[in-house]
Amino acid sequence: MSQVRDLQLAASGERKIEWAWRHMPLLRALKEDFERTLPFKGVKITLSVHMEAKTACLCRTFAAGGAEMHATGCNPLSTQDDVAAALAAGGMDVYAWHGATAEEYHRHLTMALESGPNIIIDDGGDLVNIMHTQLQHLIPGVFGGCEETTTGIKRLYSMAGEGTLRFPMIAVNNANCKYLFDNRYGTGQSVWDGINRTTNLIVAGKNVVIAGYGWCGKGIAMRAKGFGARVVITEINPVKALEAMMDGFDVMPMEQAAEIGDLFITATGCMGVITERHFGIMKEGAVLCNAGHFNVEVDVAWLDGHAAKREQKPNIMGYTLESGKTLFVLAEGRLVNLASGDGHPVEIMDMSFAIQALSARYIAENHGSLAVGVIPVPEEIDFSVAQKKLAACGLSIDTLTYEQEKYLTWGLHPHNPDAARYG
Repeated sequence: MSQVRDLQLAASGERKIEWAWRHMPLLRALKEDFERTLPFKGVKITLSVHMEAKTACLCRTFAAGGAEMHATGCNPLSTQDDVAAALAAGGMDVYAWHGATAEEYHRHLTMALESGPNIIIDDGGDLVNIMHTQLQHLIPGVFGGCEETTTGIKRLYSMAGEGTLRFPMIAVNNANCKYLFDNRYGTGQSVWDGINRTTNLIVAGKNVVIAGYGWCGKGIAMRAKGFGARVVITEINPVKALEAMMDGFDVMPMEQAAEIGDLFITATGCMGVITERHFGIMKEGAVLCNAGHFNVEVDVAWLDGHAAKREQKPNIMGYTLESGKTLFVLAEGRLVNLASGDGHPVEIMDMSFAIQALSARYIAENHGSLAVGVIPVPEEIDFSVAQKKLAACGLSIDTLTYEQEKYLTWGLHPHNPDAARYG
């Protein structure tokens, strides 16, 4: 039985889902295909992804393919209660509500897994972790799964390296049609959506410090530059630091950036990025937020334990230190684009979730032959999504001639006399 906040919110959630569905042509096409072919008939799928409208569209696409769906969130603050209610009202098993305590969040994840899934759709690795530590007796029934985000992929590689991962997991995040668009353009826009709607402060002219210059950091920095900010990048990777410098951004350690930053955004996937040693030298009124999956990048626990005074505003907590300086943290240091916004744009998630849906179908069709471990998204899935997205945008591209294919395949110049042998 579902556990949602209030089933009476379903009508509002349904309106959100309908709006998202209108702008997801790839999932619409897959839903029609799945209804004909039923690739998930008799298959149980447990999904843990941010419980909002785009995710609901993915859930319904799986269900259209015959799947028995059990859905939950992957962050205590990203669930939209009306969307969860809409899915539950439609007969799907949903375990999620906004503002879940740590105990409630864990219980919801566990309840979703107790169905005995054949396929796991994970975002951050919590489902896989619980399966391997608490519900090991259910592992024999798992065909495999898909991981949506960078943090989850890191956890999977760690498990695979230790030899503890016991079923195949497809690294959806590493597909070109995922990270090049979702991580860069999706994060770039949605992080600023969350910041701007929460703070209502101008970005132009401010010093914006971005920790991490991976694909998410690149997208955030690109949008910050467009807003007119002076952008500072902090990094531990010398290659990425050089890339940031050549992209026109200042690069320095966090100890230096902490003194000049007006707004701080972490996007590293690591812990302890901004801590006590940085808080003491920050400006009065500095704003801090996080775009990494877990709330461990900004040491909010230290602020909470050492603040002389707190002032709470909607999704903003002000911490006044003993020095009299006040620092502001958005969304409790959790994912600002989802805890303070609606997540990535619909069209971006249409691509990411098309990769998810096709990867899950690949598992359902090939699970008997897949090796245990972390496996890449098949190239044909990546290219298929790109081609379908171009078509949905009304665009077409060139194709190789026969002679061009020969040239690229054999490396033969047209004037090379040996070329005639392959004519």
